[in-house]
Amino acid sequence: MRLKTNLHFHTGDDPHDKISYSFYEGIDAAERNGFEVIALTCHRKFVWKKEYEAYAARKNILLIPGIEQNIEKKHVVILNADQSAETLSTWNELTAWKMAHRESFVLAPHPYFYGNFSLKDNLEQNINLFDAIELSWFYSRFFNRNKMAEVVAKRYGKPFIATSDTHDLKFLDSSYAIVEAKAKTIPSIFESMRQNNFENFTFPYKMFEMAMYVLKREVKNRLG
Repeated sequence: MRLKTNLHFHTGDDPHDKISYSFYEGIDAAERNGFEVIALTCHRKFVWKKEYEAYAARKNILLIPGIEQNIEKKHVVILNADQSAETLSTWNELTAWKMAHRESFVLAPHPYFYGNFSLKDNLEQNINLFDAIELSWFYSRFFNRNKMAEVVAKRYGKPFIATSDTHDLKFLDSSYAIVEAKAKTIPSIFESMRQNNFENFTFPYKMFEMAMYVLKREVKNRLG
């Protein structure tokens, strides 16, 4: 079965970024855009409620529990996580945690983007920890920090998978993956991604649109 998938999704529950929409509004938007799999990945906080899972299911959406954690000040997306992932802060801790949580899937988000939060050299230094590398929605024809990420993904045989790193619902449908899975379950979806059984759908934005998005986000966070 083909499943429209977004593996990097933030909501108003996020303690780090000021996000204007609630979980429920986000899931409603995901349903309108035909998504069938959403990973809930708020910054440094494991956001998971049974009512969230049930609400998504009523919308025909499989909700994957996750977190975007800071590992030695670098962003790492951990999928199929649990509450214990909130305590992780070092590469050694993440290594031990992943060995104890074989059901998890670790994604390298926006690894070569500007800012101290991006992985940069830490991606290759810890490449065995990552199951996939993110193709970020945030690029144009003239500005594309995904290019190096794609080179590294090919170098190490890692899936290079599109997400919209959703902080604004305007961009929800801008970058996503259609995963060809045997079943609509978390293990089946992860296995398909590891085997590159997915197709990315993405397009470049104009530099002006990207600049306005960054400005709007900075203003929101400072005022929030």
